[in-house]
Amino acid sequence: MLLGLIALGFTVSSCASSGARLSGLQSTAPPAPYRIERDEYGVPTVYGETDPATAFGLAFAHSEDDFATIQRQVLAVRGELGAVDGPEGAQADYFGKLIDVQGQLAAGISTVSPEARAMAQGYADGLNLYAAMHPKEVLRPQIFPLTGDDVIGGFVLVSPLFFGVDGTVSRLFGNGELPPDTERGSNAFAFAPHRTADGSTVLVSNSHQPWEGAAAWYEARVASGEGWSMQGALFPGSPVILMGHNANLGWTNTVNRADLTDVYKLVLDDSGKRYKLDGEWKDLAHRYVWLKVKFGPVVVPVRQSVWGSVHGPVIKNKSGAYAIRYAGYGEVRQFEQYYKLSRTNSLEEWREVMAMQAIPATNYIYADKLGNIAYLYNARLPKRDPSIAWEDVLPGDRSDLIWTEYEPPERIPFLLNPPAGYVVNSNNLPWLATAPADDMQPEDYPGLVGVEMWKTNRILRAKTLLESDDIFDDADIHRIKFDKAYDKSSRLGEAFKAALEDARAAGTLTQAVALLDTWDWTADGQGSADSLALILLQDLQWKLYARETLPAGRDILAKADAHLRGHFGKLDVPYAEFARLRRGKADFAIAGGPETLRALLFLPDEVDGRYVAAGGDSFMLMVKWPKDGSAPQTRTIYPFGAAMGRPDSPHYSDQSEMFSKEEFKESPLPVYN
Repeated sequence: MLLGLIALGFTVSSCASSGARLSGLQSTAPPAPYRIERDEYGVPTVYGETDPATAFGLAFAHSEDDFATIQRQVLAVRGELGAVDGPEGAQADYFGKLIDVQGQLAAGISTVSPEARAMAQGYADGLNLYAAMHPKEVLRPQIFPLTGDDVIGGFVLVSPLFFGVDGTVSRLFGNGELPPDTERGSNAFAFAPHRTADGSTVLVSNSHQPWEGAAAWYEARVASGEGWSMQGALFPGSPVILMGHNANLGWTNTVNRADLTDVYKLVLDDSGKRYKLDGEWKDLAHRYVWLKVKFGPVVVPVRQSVWGSVHGPVIKNKSGAYAIRYAGYGEVRQFEQYYKLSRTNSLEEWREVMAMQAIPATNYIYADKLGNIAYLYNARLPKRDPSIAWEDVLPGDRSDLIWTEYEPPERIPFLLNPPAGYVVNSNNLPWLATAPADDMQPEDYPGLVGVEMWKTNRILRAKTLLESDDIFDDADIHRIKFDKAYDKSSRLGEAFKAALEDARAAGTLTQAVALLDTWDWTADGQGSADSLALILLQDLQWKLYARETLPAGRDILAKADAHLRGHFGKLDVPYAEFARLRRGKADFAIAGGPETLRALLFLPDEVDGRYVAAGGDSFMLMVKWPKDGSAPQTRTIYPFGAAMGRPDSPHYSDQSEMFSKEEFKESPLPVYN
């Protein structure tokens, strides 16, 4: 979030020392025996006699690699991140209090099954043990011992972030306008046996996440004596694999852009404490919350008002008062659905768990050993009147606009085993998931409100490549996944062409324009114009992601021209010299770019001017279930390494060179013994 302390109107009550209290660091015994084994890349496999014992070991293993990031996740749930990270952390704390994570937990925790709560508690106890054994790594002793509810609360806090609720809050605090919908990337593919050269079923997981922090993937494998076995990736604070596969089936995710949030402008009376609804005045709910904000050596308690209406949380700004209503508010079973999902062993079981709809958003691409493939536009869509412009700010004085029900599972777009033999998603509308003759159509889902109509360069390239051949071998699938070309008809392609023509019309950047005229529309490092093109593409794509007005092409190109000349003394800088992957002492050339299937997002190094990859392709997994029914064959890779928070570890960046070379490592599925 981008909330500023001044915009929030903080009231400072008093100053006090943080008063570290070590008594909370209590060692907790595991619920049953477990063990941790690591492969040559430091990736952990956790074995436990029971599922909770496995979760306990997973918490301990992940803490060995990145305890600080896990703690920050829990601190945000507890509303104490500001006590460690200062004003920036307090922004996250305020968001959690605005959506009332603790209140949602208290009201809904009884709906979570005992089995899921035991898993969450096992994970919390693993963190407690690590904290007790490593007190110098503890960021804030006051939050220990952790509970299973803290773990479940992490899912309640994070779920709305995937469909932009934090962005809505941020923009409303800024100036009263609705925020741009920020796109997050990912690609996902599944191939049926009749489309692969060896008759196997193939799933390609290619999530695009930041490479560091709370939203960075962590690779792990788990196997328990109760039959739970899975491998894939998870976020800090998760006791289960969030995407990956077991012996029988697997799935991967891409972020979708369904409209799951509505904003209402309230009519307030002169006191500012009442709002009008259906002609009657109602009291705004109000409570004070205390944010703990670190300033230098002290933690300052800061009082802040939180408002609410029957619509949802309320934000007051210079333009008025706005209420937010988002899908899944009050739902606390997100973790339970993930846990149940990881234990499914058939398509029927998988679909039954997905029907819970506790996970409010993200596309799913599914595949299994029987040859089934599927695409689910997973979105907890509210039941809305299609005649209303829900994307606009809505009048807050009409109760008929306050939705209370959701579309049932059978109304959510789902595509199973299309004759074309493949499904694909690259953060695009659901009506573009397979061959044109087999695709779902909007008319198949009449009256469904909130489905996105977004296309990406990645889906256009994927469709072009997938429809260019009948049978795909391993090399073909690898080539498609790492494609680096741009479709000239994509929105980024059109924006690039318009920027170039604007720069040409200016008549002052003739050398730069002439160089870009030679560009071959790929980010493969084979042409002399790639570095210059990258700067333009990245600037344009950031604006397109945010749905902001694009700057003049001549201005973007002038900035790019000055950047390259200032740092390198020329425009035709070799791509291998310009685009880099850096981590610790690792420093490698890397090809790819924003919005290619080999997706990379870069940040400029202020010292040497090179563009350093910071996101895009992150954890990648390719799994195939052989035709003969033998064990699945899996390959994975990550940009850095397993020891995300340990710069001194050999596993801090030991996968970086392979990642830069588009290579994978073998990753066998564990079996409990």
